This record gives sequence, C-alpha cells and structure tokens, in this order.
Amino acid sequence: MAGGAACGNERQGPPGTRYGAPMSGLKKFQVTFDCADPERLARFWCEVLGYVIPPPPEGFATWDDFNRTLPLEKQGSWFACSDPSGVGPRLYFQRVPEGKIVKNRVHLDVRVGTGLMGDERLAMLEAECTRLVALGATHVQTLYADEENESCIPMLDIEGNEFCID
Repeated sequence: MAGGAACGNERQGPPGTRYGAPMSGLKKFQVTFDCADPERLARFWCEVLGYVIPPPPEGFATWDDFNRTLPLEKQGSWFACSDPSGVGPRLYFQRVPEGKIVKNRVHLDVRVGTGLMGDERLAMLEAECTRLVALGATHVQTLYADEENESCIPMLDIEGNEFCID
C-alpha cells in the first residue's frame, strides 16, 4: 500500500460531488459482512461507528430469547445494527462456514478526519486508532500524506476484515 490511495481518501470536490460531478439517483443500501460470530462483530462495529442494535422482534424481551426459538443451526446465524439517525446504511452480519482466506474485496472507510489536513488530521486519526485498538482492532500501518492523498490508517477488525480510518 503506497500512499493514502489504499483508503480511498483521494481529495474530492464539495460534499455531494466526486471529482466535481454531481451525484444523482442515490440509493439506500445495506452492507453485509460474512463472518464467524455475527453478534460479536456487529457489537464491535456499533462501537466503531456509533451504531445501535435494533430492538428484538415483537414478543421477545431480548435477542437471546428470540434466538432460542430458532432451530439450533439458525441460532446466532445473523445480527444487524444501524445508524440511530437512520441516515447511514444498515450493517448485516451473517455467519458463514468458511473463514477469511484472502483480502476482502470491499472495505469500509471510517471518516473521522473529514475536513482536517496535516498534523491536525493525523492527530485525529491516531486518536481514533488508539480507541479502536482498545476495542480489539489491529493497526496495520499509518499512511502519511503526500502531494496527492491525505493521511489514513489501514486497520483490521476483530475478525481480520480490512478497513481504513481516514
């Protein structure tokens, strides 16, 4: 990974544009994670993003109560979380039998340094990196700003999925 391009943080135009072209036809979407432990990974991402776990289905006091009503092979097979403001995408976590073998083809860029540059941006990224490492994330490396890209920090979540803070 050379430069900040690995994090997708190339300098862009004003909000709502990319490379100066207006964005139109926006769609809502859900991000799905294949994983080993859906609830554990969902709770990790809640802490990273400030997301919340939705209430269990009607008639159940807890998600554990709901899970106990499912066939054994379905118990704990999925979990979800969402942006409490309803703006960001829902995250859905589904258990899969195979482990992560190679680099994930989609990763999240967690935008904590938006609008900041130079030392101020780097300090914000490093502080967030420290917070996420305490939650179980792994710091891969720090990519420092160059003539084309701002600084970013590639990391791994608790199941080894790559993401960046930028």
